[in-house]
Amino acid sequence: MSSSPRFLRHRARYSRFVRSILLAVALLPMGVAAQEQIVPDTETPLANEPGIGVDWPDMGEADTVSSIEPEPGDAQPEVVVDQAAAPGQEPGDMAEDQPDVQSAGRSDGMAEQRYTTVLNGLDAILNDQFRTRFNELSVLKQGEGKPANVAQINRRIKEDSDLLDRLLRAKGYYDARIRGGIRAPVDGKLRAVFEITPGTQYLLASVDLSGLEAAGDRADILRAAFPVKADDPVDADNIVMAQGALTHALGENGFPFAKVEEPVVRIDHEARKGDLDMIIATGGYRTFGHILVKDDSLFSARHIQRIARFDPGDTYMASDVEDLRKAIIATGLVSSATLTPQDAGDGEHVDVAIDVSPAPFRTIAGELGYGTGEGVRVEGNWQHRNFFPPEGAVLVRGVVGTQEQLASFTFRRNNFRRRDQVFTALLSAANTNRDAYAARTLTLSGTLERQTNIIFQKKWVWSIGAELVASDERDSFSRIAGGGRRTFLIGALPANLTYDGSDDLLNPSTGFRLGGRVSPELSFQNSTFGYVRAQLDGSVYQPVGDRVVMAARARFGSIFGSSVRRIAPSRRFYAGGGGSVRGYGYQDIGPRDANNDPIGGKSLAEFSLESRIRFGNFGVVPFVDAGNISTQFLPDFRDLRIGAGVGVRYYSSFGPIRVDVGTPINPQRGDPRIAVYVSLGQAF
Repeated sequence: MSSSPRFLRHRARYSRFVRSILLAVALLPMGVAAQEQIVPDTETPLANEPGIGVDWPDMGEADTVSSIEPEPGDAQPEVVVDQAAAPGQEPGDMAEDQPDVQSAGRSDGMAEQRYTTVLNGLDAILNDQFRTRFNELSVLKQGEGKPANVAQINRRIKEDSDLLDRLLRAKGYYDARIRGGIRAPVDGKLRAVFEITPGTQYLLASVDLSGLEAAGDRADILRAAFPVKADDPVDADNIVMAQGALTHALGENGFPFAKVEEPVVRIDHEARKGDLDMIIATGGYRTFGHILVKDDSLFSARHIQRIARFDPGDTYMASDVEDLRKAIIATGLVSSATLTPQDAGDGEHVDVAIDVSPAPFRTIAGELGYGTGEGVRVEGNWQHRNFFPPEGAVLVRGVVGTQEQLASFTFRRNNFRRRDQVFTALLSAANTNRDAYAARTLTLSGTLERQTNIIFQKKWVWSIGAELVASDERDSFSRIAGGGRRTFLIGALPANLTYDGSDDLLNPSTGFRLGGRVSPELSFQNSTFGYVRAQLDGSVYQPVGDRVVMAARARFGSIFGSSVRRIAPSRRFYAGGGGSVRGYGYQDIGPRDANNDPIGGKSLAEFSLESRIRFGNFGVVPFVDAGNISTQFLPDFRDLRIGAGVGVRYYSSFGPIRVDVGTPINPQRGDPRIAVYVSLGQAF
C-alpha cells in the first residue's frame, strides 16, 4: 500500500455494522421517536473515531444504532434545502418566479405538508436489499403520509444523508457525494430529493485469513468456504456472509472450539483499495468422544448414543449435534435440550454434554367427529409416554359412537434399537355395526416400523407386522346361508412401504406421495384358506400461484386367492365417505344385497381431484371424487360413482380443520342427497 501522506486508513468492522442495521429495523419505531426529540449538544466537540466501526449494541442497553464518523478527508454528505427548486430543476438552481416552499403556509416556515422521498443516482446499486434497508431505517420514510413542516423535513434529510452515507460505505462506496434538498410540491406533496453520486466502488487488494493454516490438511477446504477474494468489492454484506460460511465450515469439519474474529478492513483512499484481515483460532481438530448425560432419569447415555447419527471417532460436525438435539425434542419427553461440546482433555476428542428439562409425561386427549353414514364418533385416550423407560409409552384408548365402540391398550417403544424405529403392540376389542356388516372383534398385533413426524418428515417410511384376529361377523351372505353370524380366525402379515416427496405432512402443497401395502392372510371358517390383500395409493400436489394448490389422488386395491363370500366382511374393500368418495355414505359404494346394503368386494378403484384455495387462515376447497367396488379380481371402471362438493378449511397451528359437503352425481337407490364430513387434516 502507498506510504504517501494522502494515505488514509480506517478499520471497518463489517459484521457489527450490518447486524446493527438489522437490529435497528426491529427497534425502528422506538428509534424514530427518539430521533425526533434529540437536541444536539453544540458545546461539546465530537470525539474523533478511528473508523467506520459500529459496535454491536447490547440487547439490554440502548435501542439506537451508533452513528458513523467519517474519516478526515473523506467526502462529506451535504444537505441543501432548495426551497424553490421546480420539478426537473437541478438542486441549487433558483428561479426568480418560483414560489418559496414555505409560501404555501405560514411565513415562519412551520406550515405542515405531506411529502415524498426521492433517491436519484442510485440506479446501478439500488437493489432490493439496499432499498429495504433504507426504507426501514429512514426517518423520512417513516414520516411519509404525515404532515411535517420544512424544519422537520430538513432535519430528517440531514439524518437520512448520514444513513445513506453509511449504507453506501457498507457496499464499498467511500467517496459518495450526497446532496439532499426540498423541492416544490408535485401532486400536492413536497419532495425530499437526494442527488447522489456514489463514486468508485472500492475493491479488495488482499484477503488474509490469519491462523487458518493451523487447520492442517483441512485448511484448503476451509479457505474455499470463504468466497471473498482479492479484487472483489469491499462489500460488508458479502464479507459478513463469508464470515458466517467459514464459521459454519469450521464447525462441520472437526473444529468445535474455533473462533472467528470480526473482519477488519484497512482502507487506502488514494488507491481506492482495501485490505481484509480476519483472525481465526481453530481450537484444534477433534473427533466425537462420549455422550455425557447430566440427569439419566429420562435417557441413559447409551440410549442417546443409539439415536445419534454419529459414532465415537467420527469427525465432529455441529449439524450432527443439532440433529441429535431435535431428535431428543421429538421424543416428546423433554421441553428443552441443551447440547454443549466439551473438551475430553486428550487433545483428540470432544464429548457432548447433554442437559434436558423434562416435559409432562401424561396426556389426556379427545376427539369428536361426524360423517354421513358413520354417524357421531367420540374418542378419548390417556397416554403415559415414559411408563417403561426409556421411551416406553402406554396408551389406553376408547371410542363411543353410533356405529362403533372400541377399547384398546397399546404399548409403544420409540427409537427401538435404532433411530426412528418404533415397536408397537396392540390389544383391542371392538363392536362395529354398519350397513355392510356387524362384527365383534378381538385383535392382537405387533408392528415394527420406521415412522415420519412433523419435525423429521421422512422420504421413506415402512412397516412390517403380524396380526391375529378373532371376529364374529354377520353380513348378507350369512343370512343367505341361513346363519345369523360367522366366526373367523385370521392370521395376517401386513407390510407397508411409502415414499413421501411432499413438503408438509398435514398440509402438502407440492410434491407427491406413493405407497403400497400387501397383507398375506390365512383365514379359518369351517375350513382354512388363504388370500392376499394388496393396495396402491398415490397423490400429487401442484401449486398454482400463491394461494391455490391443485391436489389429485388415486387408489387401487385387489384381493386374490379366494371368493368374496368366504372372505370375512371386515377384510373386504369398501368405498364411500370422507376419506374416500365424498358425497356418499361410509362404505355405501359398490354392489348391494336384496336389502340394499353394501356387500364389499375384492377390488377397489378411487380417484379425487380438488383445488385448495387459501385466504389467510381460511380456505375453500371445491372437489370431485369417483370410485367403485367390484367383486372381481380387477377393478371395474365402467360404473364409477361420482361425487362433487365444496369444503372449507381453517388452518390452525397444528394442521387444517376441514368440513366437506358433497353430493352424489349418479347416486344409487338410498344414497343421501347431501353428505357432510368433519375431520382434522386434508382429505389426502
